[in-house]
Amino acid sequence: MATPSNPAISSVRPGTTDPRAAVLRALAARVVVEVAVRGLALDAAIAGVLDAAAVAGRDRAMVQELSFGVLRWYGRLQGYLKALLRRPLKDKDRDIGALLLIGLYQLEHLRIPAHAAVSETVAACGELSKPWAKGLVNGVLRSYQRRAGELANGLDEAARVSHPQWLLEAIRTEWPREWRDIVVANNERPPMTLRVNLRHQDRQEYLERLARAGVSAGVHRDSATAVVLAQPVPVHSLPGFDAGRASVQDVAAQWAAPLMDLAPGQRVLDACAAPGGKTAHMLELEPALAEVLALDISAERCTRIRENLTRLGLRAEVLTADAADTDAWWDGVPFDRILLDAPCSGSGVIRRHPDIKLLRRRSDMTGLAERQHRLLARLFPLLKAGGRMLYATCSIFAGENDARLLDLFRERSDAMPLPIEVPGATATRAGVQLLPGVRDGDGFYYAAAVRAATGA
Repeated sequence: MATPSNPAISSVRPGTTDPRAAVLRALAARVVVEVAVRGLALDAAIAGVLDAAAVAGRDRAMVQELSFGVLRWYGRLQGYLKALLRRPLKDKDRDIGALLLIGLYQLEHLRIPAHAAVSETVAACGELSKPWAKGLVNGVLRSYQRRAGELANGLDEAARVSHPQWLLEAIRTEWPREWRDIVVANNERPPMTLRVNLRHQDRQEYLERLARAGVSAGVHRDSATAVVLAQPVPVHSLPGFDAGRASVQDVAAQWAAPLMDLAPGQRVLDACAAPGGKTAHMLELEPALAEVLALDISAERCTRIRENLTRLGLRAEVLTADAADTDAWWDGVPFDRILLDAPCSGSGVIRRHPDIKLLRRRSDMTGLAERQHRLLARLFPLLKAGGRMLYATCSIFAGENDARLLDLFRERSDAMPLPIEVPGATATRAGVQLLPGVRDGDGFYYAAAVRAATGA
């Protein structure tokens, strides 16, 4: 795939409102192709395409808006495109298909004037080295403008709510009363939520710093550390961010550390710890922990843990290892607390990661459940008698949540359920479930278990 031209040296084209506008749309099309065709995660696709093109600042934000928006509404936009094209595009022209989706997204969801959205998207064909497609793109987008209402009415339910059929069915089966609210929340832009580092200042002091910096924000009623911004901003523009005064973390994820019931002198394991937000929060909450071990199976992701801890001025042992392969890394000394934030479908964080709707498959669920079962079975015996394990996922499906804890309780006589409460959460058989969008949070599941003095 050829590297697109650098926006900084892009020439001005007649009919565009910004000399870089066509280039940015071409870059967004490349990001969409990386995800939808090549199966790359959205964050990685954005980093790869935009870093190669040296795109930063407002230009980067524009490409992100277009890329996230298209993937958020991918099913709906594809439904329009299927109706608008006389014949499917060839595989070699999937970048033009992605560009068409970007044009449709602008027309349906953004406040960009329609004439500018069309002309800039048409001009992007040249940036993709396919000037022949200009007439096609112009015709399709003009046709959408004339037929928008008719096209919307012709969509099936899955396309209308922009969820793959299997996922929509799974959500509706699991949450028959709440499914409509869930799919609506999945398609919304999530708030930017911060975790204030109370080791540096109290929350009110940080809110005042934000206000002085011109950043509008308010407290979250359910958390002592959460601040919700009125509008997202670049993280490095946040006052004190680089000095560790705050971190970006959804309010639902901020419940993990308080639910651990930490105390001075404890030995703590954070399994599957990357990128380290929960590790850091535990250290901020209880500075007198005796030891914190953060594991992740990916060396690259362990680097991110270390970077986050360094920024926050915190210390923990970070180890690259498969948490389930305890023979390879455990030193035989039991833990007082274990946090298992297990790999999962991500079905609770689709609003932050809309690529999940494209990349996840129904067939993935079996393998994920098996992995979760193995992690629980291998890690729970590492607790001291009286020690607590907190199991967490960002999933809304019981097969990844309650079912795994109920298996643990059946299989181990020393595993005892421990009731927990989280504001806004729905009580389940073994834990609590936060649904996407409820009280401004992501979808998260939490359950706690304590190890009895005797047992398996």
